[in-house]
Amino acid sequence: MKQIPNIFTLLNLVFGCIAIVFILQTGESIVYLEGNGFSSVVLPEKIALGALFIFAAGVVDFLDGFLARLMKAGSEMGKQLDSLSDVVSFGVAPGMILYQLLRMSYAQEAGGLDISIIWLLPAFLVTAAAAWRLARFNLDPAQQYGFKGLPAPAAGITIASIPLIIHYNILDLQAIFINSYLVYAVIVVLSFLMVSRLPMMALKFTSFSPAANWPKYLLVIIGIAAAVFVKWLAVPVVLVVYILLSLLFKNKAS
Repeated sequence: MKQIPNIFTLLNLVFGCIAIVFILQTGESIVYLEGNGFSSVVLPEKIALGALFIFAAGVVDFLDGFLARLMKAGSEMGKQLDSLSDVVSFGVAPGMILYQLLRMSYAQEAGGLDISIIWLLPAFLVTAAAAWRLARFNLDPAQQYGFKGLPAPAAGITIASIPLIIHYNILDLQAIFINSYLVYAVIVVLSFLMVSRLPMMALKFTSFSPAANWPKYLLVIIGIAAAVFVKWLAVPVVLVVYILLSLLFKNKAS
């Protein structure tokens, strides 16, 4: 019974691997009109499926910790397995998404299909930052109820939302998100936030007191409202609100 949380942790890893398989199965179609910009971009469903598996990894990543606490089955082995799995699901897989988005962004330009890989490699700064963040987390017992730097799962899930925003063309933002400048900005900002030591809320409740936890309740309410009105765009919206609440109410981050 004590291995059940570890099984969920390994399921997180498997979902991350499946996500990578889908993300690597390319086949995007880009129609480019000389002098008029591109008329349409069709994001292959397989990349969107890969993104969904990252979200699935996020769900089981939450459940393994919940089960470990519920069953009092926490262990050093489980802690290490969790971080190793997270590197794949929220580091490698999101890095591959960013790599593909950069390819698609450059493919809109004349000669873009021949772009040097050097311009695509920055995508893996996110992977490296996630690995750094997770290793530091394992060595710092003070992060049980408050984080130092953006958690890797939060960054990975935010990146996973981008293909879904593009695929469903939420608020006609498809063209904006298939833009190399935006992708590079996402890489720089999320990588910095992960390796930083900025105080971030841990979404764990030591009690259910509204007075002690109102920033967390506010985040949940905003998240639900955003999901209703802007669908997948709610993910980056919630991330921004999460960061702002964490920085504004440092004393309530625990």
